[in-house]
Amino acid sequence: MARNIQSLERAAAMLRLLAGGERRLGLSDIASSLDLAKGTAHGILRTLQAEGFVEQDDASGRYQLGAELLRLGTTYLDVHELRARALVWTDDLARSSGESVHLGVLHQQGVLIVHHVFRPDDSRQVLEIGAMQPLHCTALGKVLSAYDPVAHSEALESDRKTFTDRTVCELDAFEQILDLTRARGYASDVEETWEGVASVAAPIHDRRRMPVGAVGITGAVERLCRSDEEGALRPELIAAVRDCARAVSRDLGAGRF
Repeated sequence: MARNIQSLERAAAMLRLLAGGERRLGLSDIASSLDLAKGTAHGILRTLQAEGFVEQDDASGRYQLGAELLRLGTTYLDVHELRARALVWTDDLARSSGESVHLGVLHQQGVLIVHHVFRPDDSRQVLEIGAMQPLHCTALGKVLSAYDPVAHSEALESDRKTFTDRTVCELDAFEQILDLTRARGYASDVEETWEGVASVAAPIHDRRRMPVGAVGITGAVERLCRSDEEGALRPELIAAVRDCARAVSRDLGAGRF
């Protein structure tokens, strides 16, 4: 078996460290967090800085992720077939529903947001491309867990954290939710992850009829849910999300579902 290159492993660990927690870190913080000598850490940082993967703040001397990583990440997303096929349909879904749209895929025991369409109003919103969502309580995560065997295994092995008093963490109850998701073709999240927020998502399949992602809308409970039945999503929004998922699946060669 080929041996890993230690310097590359350390550089990767450094990038992950800078990607999480505080926005900027000093040399001492980085070295101690990774159990490296300051000289070693500084040498790796200089190389990463020269390649544009790390930037150093002139005033504080602290380090942060560089613009080159953003460029590479954006390039990856632009060539990602799922995202490319979904662009038009997710724009249409945002317009028809009046809510923000997220496209997610399985990544490291969670849902990676690879595309985000803002809610079509003048409210202040934050772009969530690259954000991670949990598998067990979000609509996107439940869909992936229900249809993708790998995602299902990841959800079972992960720490199913409680976010609100509505979060379902117990294994048998979670499996029942996945059965219901498969039976009706969509998943919901009504204040299970964030108070006052609801979402609905449906699966996307490729030409092999394999699940490759999920698409969903997210918004305030009072907008997504019916006023006459607590916790019940508006049927026209469910239909719109499912129609979007089918359209993207067809563009990926899945045919009719």
